[in-house]
Amino acid sequence: MTTRYFRLDRLLSEQLQISRSRLRPLLAAGRVRVNGEIEKDRQRIVGPFEQVQVDERIVHGKTPLYLMLNKPAGVVSATRDEQHTTVVDLVPEALRDAHLHLAGRLDYNSTGLVILTNDGSWSRRLSEPDTGVWKHYRVTLELPLDEHDVEAFAAGMRFEFEGLVTRPARLLIRAQQEADVWLQEGRYHQIRRMFAQRGNKVKTLHRLAVGNLQLDKTLAPGECRALTEHEVQTIAD
Repeated sequence: MTTRYFRLDRLLSEQLQISRSRLRPLLAAGRVRVNGEIEKDRQRIVGPFEQVQVDERIVHGKTPLYLMLNKPAGVVSATRDEQHTTVVDLVPEALRDAHLHLAGRLDYNSTGLVILTNDGSWSRRLSEPDTGVWKHYRVTLELPLDEHDVEAFAAGMRFEFEGLVTRPARLLIRAQQEADVWLQEGRYHQIRRMFAQRGNKVKTLHRLAVGNLQLDKTLAPGECRALTEHEVQTIAD
């Protein structure tokens, strides 16, 4: 999702339904405040979460929202779907109109950490491979694993359909048919397809963490909570 930025005079003109020329006396008189401070520069760029006030009236500024959700299986990673329950359907009803979007998806049968936010700039930092944010998953497989699998994940795998090679991934074998996987990207069904190339099939896939943010163990499947300010600020460190 794109985060929208506005020039102050354009924003005020739209919100107050007056021409830009009529805004100049308001600005000159110090009747416009941005984040509580008098602003007289009509070319000031305003972000979506900055508060703009004319006299006592707040005309712009939404509250940033950051949620973690423990996604159950059988739920779609989408904001709306006519046939299936979506992750947004699991969010408290009072928050569903906050223009939430997903910062990274999980497929229908996968479980674990899903992040929802209305802050597009923040979510892009998590979703773009070049930011280097690792995503941590736990998987169970139909067949036993060995060190050749570890080497194959570390080398990257070619997806012929897209004509690309995946970035190196980390694979840690926990048991014969259980492993942890870390990725810096999230291509379509990537983990399932990587194991398929190794002649193996994923039985369960659960996301444990995104960057420094770990799924809260107190959240039951389907439950969510707001991130703390510290979690928001340090997730990609």
